[in-house]
Formats: sequence, structure tokens, C-alpha cells
Amino acid sequence: MRLALGISYNGQAYDGWQSQPSGRTVQDHLESALAQFTTAPVSTLCAGRTDAGVHGLMQVVHFDTPLRREPFSWIRGTNRFLPPDIAVQWAHEVPEAFHARASATARRYAYVLRESPVRPSVDAGRVGWVFRPLDENAMREAAAHLIGEHDFTSFRASECQARTPVKTLHRLDLHRRGAYWRFEFEANAFLHHMIRNIMGCLVAIGQGQQAPGWMAQVLAARRRDAAAPTFSPDGLYFLGPVYDAHWGLPERTAAYDWIP
Repeated sequence: MRLALGISYNGQAYDGWQSQPSGRTVQDHLESALAQFTTAPVSTLCAGRTDAGVHGLMQVVHFDTPLRREPFSWIRGTNRFLPPDIAVQWAHEVPEAFHARASATARRYAYVLRESPVRPSVDAGRVGWVFRPLDENAMREAAAHLIGEHDFTSFRASECQARTPVKTLHRLDLHRRGAYWRFEFEANAFLHHMIRNIMGCLVAIGQGQQAPGWMAQVLAARRRDAAAPTFSPDGLYFLGPVYDAHWGLPERTAAYDWIP
């Protein structure tokens, strides 16, 4: 059968999602736990890879297995062998036609940013940080330039392996709650470092270093050096993929509830 799992993780201790020779990735730990639970090698495919230090609230993976167990058994059995900062949140049997990456119609991320004169402590590694005040209206005006289908080369890392820099950004929302800003992104797909590079530009505009219209100039330049430096990975969260309802998969996990 084909099984889909929803995974949450704190990315601080890991070299990103994708398996590496170091063995210090989330995928490495997940596949090791699944192998111990099933007593056989397991190879997973994910909805979207995340970089070192980036967190996941609902990463989705699928794999094929001859082993049949109840969903709660997959959850508890796999979590038994996972470190405390990685957890299976749900398990669902899916049709063979389902593919964690190819079946996704969109992907969602959030960036949580703390505005404070003092650096983070309790939430260190889980939020980005700025010590200068941010102008919400300026950032909203700048963000509007990015909505729609565009060539996002200016926000693309040099090592990005995407076949095309043209992506469609459906939504970029922001709001403040106390000392925390939350930026939410939804697109058909994202380029490597795309959100962190956009965040660098939004922060520069929010702090008054650039005018809101500068975002349109950066986008039109189609050059990485036209944009701001890549922002910290600490506050970036993969909220998960979006699937058609007929797959019957959850839209979110309990891990969503902690972030502002």
C-alpha cells in the first residue's frame, strides 16, 4: 500500500530535510525510524525540501510498504524511534496515484519575525529578529508587487535547481501580534531561498532603507545582486502543501498552534 505521513519538526539541529552523507537531516532520521519500526528499509518522497535551520509544521511524505497497520500504530510506532524535535502527526493510506510532491497544487510557508530591542532568548532559533521598528503599510505596499506570475530570478539562490524561475505567488499576508510579525506565503512552488530573499527586501523596506516601489525594481531586474541579503532561516516554517480535497488529507497539524 501507499502511505502518506504528516511530519512536524524543529529544524535547528538538522542540515535541512534532504538526506545527506552526514546523516544529520530530518529525512535521514525519519527513514531510520521507519526502518526500525518496519524492520525493512524505507525510502520517502517529500512535498517540499527545507534548508538547514528551517522548521516544518506539516511536511508530507509518501512511501510504499507491504506492511499494514492502523494509522495510530504508524504514528506511535515511528515516533518511538524519532528524536523529540521530530514527530509524525498523522498517517493516511492513499491511492497509488498520490504523490507527495506532484499532487500538491500549492505550498505554504510562514516567516515569524520578532521586533525587539533585545535579541531572542527563549524563542532563539525559532524566530527571525529585527531591532528597528517596521512600517506595516510600507511592507504591504511592497508585497503587492510580488503577487501573481513573475520571473523571481532576483530572489533565487545561485544553487537553485528549479527548471524555471517563473512562479505564481498567490498570497503574501502579514500581521502583527505583540512583538511578533507573521508573514504568510502561498505559491504554486518556491525557488531555493526565495522566501528568505523576499524577507530581506521586506525588512529593508519596513525599516525605511528603501521605498516600497523598490520591490518592483528588484523583481524587474532579474538579478540576485539587485535584492537584499538572504535573511535568517530561524523564523521560516513550511506550513505544508495544498492538495485537492479528494485525497482526504488534513490541511494542518496540531503543531500550527504554537506560532503567533
